[in-house]
Amino acid sequence: MAINLVTKFTDHVDELFTAESKKSLLTNNDYDWTGAHTIKVHKVNTVSMNDYDRAGTGKNTSRFGVLGKVENELEEFTLRKDRSFTFVIDKMDKDETGGVLSGASALARQQREIIIPEVDQYVYAEMAANAGTKVVDVTLTESNIYDEIIKGTEHLDDEDVPDTGRVLTVVPEVYRMMKKCPDLSLDCDVTEKQRLNGVIAMVDGMDVVKISKKRMPANAGFMICHPVATVAPTKLEDYRVHQDPPGISGELVEGRIVYDAFVLDNKKKAIYYVENKLAV
Repeated sequence: MAINLVTKFTDHVDELFTAESKKSLLTNNDYDWTGAHTIKVHKVNTVSMNDYDRAGTGKNTSRFGVLGKVENELEEFTLRKDRSFTFVIDKMDKDETGGVLSGASALARQQREIIIPEVDQYVYAEMAANAGTKVVDVTLTESNIYDEIIKGTEHLDDEDVPDTGRVLTVVPEVYRMMKKCPDLSLDCDVTEKQRLNGVIAMVDGMDVVKISKKRMPANAGFMICHPVATVAPTKLEDYRVHQDPPGISGELVEGRIVYDAFVLDNKKKAIYYVENKLAV
């Protein structure tokens, strides 16, 4: 007999993703599913400006200029990560632990310790690899960290990336530099809701999010991004427990998750990634 955990524990799984992962602050869900593993993203073009033909010279079909056309181009992305796990909960172990080793607790632990870190690591790596700007020749220090951050915000300003919604992601080592930098003043007066979502401070109008070095790319320094640049669809497809399957006295737990992350080509300028070059 198989017990489908999707129905029983979906709310708990969603809660874990919200509480343990910070990728929702850095990505968006502005997409539609077109199948089990495929999403579509709307890409709308714009038209150029013209000189208004006040005299009506007939140079163009309209005094407003050459007639352009605004079109909606659909970009389709197929999720490439199809991952799974399986393990056994022995009947005696479950009995001796008073039910602690149950399907729900095992799934929660698997999410917290294995699945969420893997998904985060993959998403952040995709964002860094496809960032519109990648700086790889800087060694970050207490004396230059603020200036390097300001360079990043200046770059996003020049690319007309919206001020509201920007996020500064740092590894703990860089956050320590920020706290010791004499030129940088961290605004730690954030709301309780912000703290629950993973925001620990604000700098230059940006939410500051601290992410474990293990989940970021190797030698990561910091990343300034806006959620509009990246979509990170996650699809929890199948979680189940088989009670006393052939050859097993207890429960056989199986799970599968399909996920991916895509940096949109026309929005990648909203990601500024700095690698911390090791000092020689």
